[in-house]
Amino acid sequence: MSARRAVTVVGLGDDGCASLSSRAASAVARAEVLVGGERHLEFFPQFRGEKIALKGGLPAVLERVERLSAEQNVCILASGDPLFFGIGALVVKKLGAEHVEIIPSLSSVQWAFARTGIAWDDAAFVSVHGRSPEGFATRLRRLSKVAVLTDRENGPARLAARLLEHGDAGWRAWVCERLAGAGERVRAFELDALAACDDIGPLNVLLLLRSDPAWRPPPQVPYLHEDAFAKRMPKNGLITKREVRTLSIAAMALRPDAVVWDIGAGSGSVSIEAAMLCPLGRVYAVEVDPEGVEICRDNVRAHGVDNVRVVAGRAPEALAALEAPDAVFVGGSKGSMEEILATALDRLRPGGRLVVNAITLENVAEAYRVLKARGLDPEVTLLSVSRGVPLARYTRYEALNPIHIFAATKPAEAGAADPPAPPEAKGARGAKPSPEAS
Repeated sequence: MSARRAVTVVGLGDDGCASLSSRAASAVARAEVLVGGERHLEFFPQFRGEKIALKGGLPAVLERVERLSAEQNVCILASGDPLFFGIGALVVKKLGAEHVEIIPSLSSVQWAFARTGIAWDDAAFVSVHGRSPEGFATRLRRLSKVAVLTDRENGPARLAARLLEHGDAGWRAWVCERLAGAGERVRAFELDALAACDDIGPLNVLLLLRSDPAWRPPPQVPYLHEDAFAKRMPKNGLITKREVRTLSIAAMALRPDAVVWDIGAGSGSVSIEAAMLCPLGRVYAVEVDPEGVEICRDNVRAHGVDNVRVVAGRAPEALAALEAPDAVFVGGSKGSMEEILATALDRLRPGGRLVVNAITLENVAEAYRVLKARGLDPEVTLLSVSRGVPLARYTRYEALNPIHIFAATKPAEAGAADPPAPPEAKGARGAKPSPEAS
C-alpha cells in the first residue's frame, strides 16, 4: 500500500459535508490544517485545527501550505472536482503529484447536466471565471453544446448579451444556480430573455445548446468572398481577395492561441478569418484611415468574432503598445514598409511568421531588400488568379491583379528578449485557474 500523502485536496458540493464520501470525510477528520474559501470553511465549524482562508493571493497561501505540510496533515477544500477548472492543478504543480492526493466530488457541470436531463458526453467546456470574456463568441462559433463556468462580472446575462451583439442568437440556455444546495434553481431561457435577466446568483453554471437542430458548424477554412465584407469605394478595392487571403493566412502557420498583427487591415478580412482560426488568441487590426477603422469594426461585429481588437493609428507607431505577436501580416504600408518590417521583426516572437503582400514593383523590391538585409531567406510566391465570369451564355476569365506573397520565419536565436505583454493581454494567454461555481 502506498504511503499517505501530506496534502489532500477534497472536492465538495454546495451541500457541504453531505457531499463528502467516507474517504473525503476521513481526510478532513485527520487534517491538522484546513484550507479553503470562506464559504467552504463555514461547512466545518467543528474543526479545531488551524484554518486558512484562500484569499489575499493564492501563491502566498500555497507557499504556506508547502511549509506546513512538512510537519502537519493539510487538507484543502475545493468545489466539485478540484482538477476541473479548479485549484487541484496548481497544488500538484507546486508540491508535486507524489505529495498530493485528490479526492473529487461531482462537478457543478455534472450536476447541471443531470438537473436538465441533457447528455454531456459531446459537450464543450468554457470558463470565464476570473478570465476576460474576449473571444467568447468566437470560441462558440463552432460549438453546439457548451457548459460555461461564470463569475460575478461575467455572468449569464452579460454573456448572452455578448452573443447577441455578435449576431449569434441561435442558442437555448439553462442557468443552474447553487447546484445541490438549499437554494438550488434551474431555469430555461431564450437568449434575449437571458440578456435582460437581473436576478441570477453568482454561483451558477450556464448551459448553451443550439436551438436549430439543423445547425452545422461553419467550414474549418473560412474562404469568404470579398462581397461578404463591407468595404470602401471603389466596390472591390482595399480588400485582400480570398485566394490571396487563404494562401497568406496559411503561410502565417496560425495556432489556436496565436497573437496576430494585421497591419493595414483595411476592411478587416484577414483579421476576421485569422480570428476564426485563433479562437483562443487575439488579432490586432491596425488601420490608419478613419473610414476604414469604422468599416473594420462593423465587419468584426457582423462576422461574430470578438477576439479582434481594432487599433486606429499609423504603423509602425501604432504597434508600440501591442503585445508581442506570433504572426504578422502586412497588407498595407502607406510608404513605411521598411520601418514596419523592422518593427515587426524586432517584436515578433522567436519562431513566429511574417507574411507580406506586395502589389507594386517598388514594394516588392523594398520588402525583399529589407528581409534579405535581416539575414532572412523569404519564401516568395507570385500569385496570379483569374476568375470565371459570365459572358452572355458563356464563361470567360477575368484576371485579378498579380500579387507577391513574402513569408519568413524569425529564427529562434534572433533578436533580444521580447518585451512583456500588456497587463490586459496576459490573462487571456495564461489565465488563473477558476474554481468551479457549484
